[in-house]
Amino acid sequence: MTGTAPPYCTIVPPHLLDHLSRAADPVIAAAARRTLVTDAANRTARRLTTVAGAAPVARDAGAAADRPRRTVYDAGHRTALPGRKVRAEGADPTGDATVNRAYAGLGATFELFRDAYGRNSIDGSGLPLDATVHYDREYNNAFWNGDRMVFGDGDGRVFLDFTIAVDVIGHELAHGVTQYTANLAYFGQSGALNESMSDVFGSLVKQKALGQSAEQADWLIGAGLLAAEVRGVALRSMKAPGTAYDDDVLGKDPQPATMADYVHTGADNGGVHINSGIPNHAFYLFAKELGGNAWERAGRVWYDVLTGGRLAVDAEFADFSRLTVAAARERFGAGGPEADAVVKAWSTVGLPTE
Repeated sequence: MTGTAPPYCTIVPPHLLDHLSRAADPVIAAAARRTLVTDAANRTARRLTTVAGAAPVARDAGAAADRPRRTVYDAGHRTALPGRKVRAEGADPTGDATVNRAYAGLGATFELFRDAYGRNSIDGSGLPLDATVHYDREYNNAFWNGDRMVFGDGDGRVFLDFTIAVDVIGHELAHGVTQYTANLAYFGQSGALNESMSDVFGSLVKQKALGQSAEQADWLIGAGLLAAEVRGVALRSMKAPGTAYDDDVLGKDPQPATMADYVHTGADNGGVHINSGIPNHAFYLFAKELGGNAWERAGRVWYDVLTGGRLAVDAEFADFSRLTVAAARERFGAGGPEADAVVKAWSTVGLPTE
C-alpha cells in the first residue's frame, strides 16, 4: 500500500462543529469548541507520528480467522489512550451499556467483512479490534486514529452517546479497511470517496446486523445520535443527501446528491464529508435498483474496487465510477442487471461510466 499517511477520521465533520461553536447557547458552543480543539490536536499528532502505510501490528499466529479479537477500554472521561481495559473477547457483558454497544458493534463490523467478503478483520490478517469509550467530557465525536476506535459520550444537548449508532462504528472501522487497501488520500474527491466508502460499509454493517434488505433500510448514517431537541434524523442520508437535518443550532445538511450541485470548498479537507453525498447516493440507487441484501451484490462491487489494486490513492469520482462498472461486469457479467444498475446509478448522479 502506498500513498498518503492514514488520516485521523471523525464521524462529525469539522464544518458542523464549527457551526455549533458559534451557537447562542454557551453550553453548546463550549462543547463544540472543546471538541474542535481536541480533534485538531489529535489530527496534528496523527500527521507527526505516522508515515505512509499502516504500522506493523503484533498478531497471534494461532488466532482463528472466523472470530474477532475485541478489547474495549474506558478512558474515564480523560484523553489518554487506551484507558482501562473493561471487556475482552469472549467476556460477559458489563453493567455499562456503552461498553457493550461498542463490543457488539466491533463484532458486527467484523462479521460483515468476514461473511460477505471473506476478509479476516480490518487489515485482512486478523487485526485485533480495539475501542475506547467515555473519551473526554462532553466530547461530540467518534474517530478512527489509525489504530483504534474512540467514542465520546456527546454533550447531551446536540449529540448523544456515539456508540448508539452501529453504522458509526462500522463507518470508522471501514476507514481502517481503506487504510489497509486503497489508502485514498484524504482531500478533495479522493477524500470524499474515502468518507463515502465508510458510509457505504457502515450502512451495510447496520443493514446486515438488523437483517434489512435495501428496500427496508433507512439509509441514514448516525440515526439516533441527535438529541430530541434537534430537528434532524441523522448526520447524513444516502437516500436523500441534504435532508438529514435542518436545525437552527446544527445548521442545514450541506450534502449534494449529484455533480450538478458539487460543493467547491477549502473547508473540511476540500469537502470530504460534504461531496461524499454524491457517491453515497449512487450506491443507494445501485443497491435499491438491485433489491435484496445490499451487501451481497452492490456491496461486493464496491469492495472489489476498494481492494482490487486499481483504485489510485488520488482517484476522483469519475475514476471510481468507471472502475465499479468494470467490476460489476467482471463479477456478474456484462449484460447482467448488476452492470445495468450501476451504469444507471452513476448516470443519475452525473458521472461517466465509460
